[in-house]
Amino acid sequence: MSDCGCDSVKGYLTPYKEALDNLLNAAVPGRQTEKVALIEALDRVLAGSLVSMVDVPPADNSAMDGFAVNSADVSGSGEIRLPVSQRIPAGVVGEPLQRGTAARIFTGAPIPRDADVVIMQERVVVENDHIVFNGPYAPNTNVRFAAEDIALGAQILESGTQLRAQELGVAASIGYSELDVFKRIKVGVFFTGDELIEPGQALGPGQIYDSNRYTIVGLLKSLGCDIVDLGIIGDTFDATRQALEEASAKADMVITSGGVSVGEEDYVRAAVEALGTLDMWRVKIKPGKPLAFGQVEGTPFLGLPGNPVAVFVTFCLFVSPFIKRMQGMRSPVAHSIPVKADFTWTAGKRREFVRARLVQNQDGQTVAQIYHHQGSGVLASTSWSDGLIMIPEGVSVAPGELVDYTAFSSLLA
Repeated sequence: MSDCGCDSVKGYLTPYKEALDNLLNAAVPGRQTEKVALIEALDRVLAGSLVSMVDVPPADNSAMDGFAVNSADVSGSGEIRLPVSQRIPAGVVGEPLQRGTAARIFTGAPIPRDADVVIMQERVVVENDHIVFNGPYAPNTNVRFAAEDIALGAQILESGTQLRAQELGVAASIGYSELDVFKRIKVGVFFTGDELIEPGQALGPGQIYDSNRYTIVGLLKSLGCDIVDLGIIGDTFDATRQALEEASAKADMVITSGGVSVGEEDYVRAAVEALGTLDMWRVKIKPGKPLAFGQVEGTPFLGLPGNPVAVFVTFCLFVSPFIKRMQGMRSPVAHSIPVKADFTWTAGKRREFVRARLVQNQDGQTVAQIYHHQGSGVLASTSWSDGLIMIPEGVSVAPGELVDYTAFSSLLA
């Protein structure tokens, strides 16, 4: 990565897209993998492609409860009457079908040889040991064919796939009881500020509760990370340097909150540069300008701002995709959707990310509303909203115009 020019170009702000590209290019997917039981693999990232060991389904089978017949016996129109010659529940292989008869069959049961139609039981009248129904029926009606879902030897899931419940089901259907997944990323975190104290203690003059610790640790857990939490670190260079050394030695990456701005008490930047390099500092977005990226003794470092909303927004926009890429995910960047604005806004010289939620207006249309106070310290806006609206630099938005909306569920999944 090229140097950001932090010292040589004092006023430089890295554009949003450039900053994201820089981070993703620097995120090296983990090489360590482990086997986990299939039932424990939810939300893990697949470390190798899956190839089916079987046909799914393994044989032609019935799509519903009914009666299996030969299409030649039911090709005529009008009433048809056939004797029932056998009963085939799921899990049982029936005898070859006698021509001119029907087999009682249940959903998922193999179609007997010489049958190629299943008649729904709702369309049949049972009279003693016979069925009566109206034809005609074409061949293959209500039949599910062998391998129509998955064929033996087919590649089903690619390496880098995050495993949802449906992927676990697919893996089970092709015979896998355990999977190779990337090991969880271990993240070292600490938080700077002599004004910070833990919730539950009495506030003293000038003190505030440390909300950023709980936001960041919660977000990391939602991404499946293991966490080395060093807590609150005092505002001194030596304490900050010592915390960086400890975190970088124990973790795959380091995240801090606060201390990366330009104040005299902001020591994180200086400590990072003393132990490694600062490759990017300050991004052209709002909120979240004082975002830093570099490495500490070879370990990736991300320094988030101190303001609570800026912490949350920069985590969504930059930390989350960086971690996803390190976890081996193929597509770590969330996608936005166009929605109509139900607000007025004019962005300044930086790209703005506005906290918003989707609602139904009086006309039944889905529109985006924004929180009434968008300050970077108004953490309640992140709880009220369910996503971010991106407004490019200098762009004005009026009610009814389309804006780009990204849900938190997509940013943080």
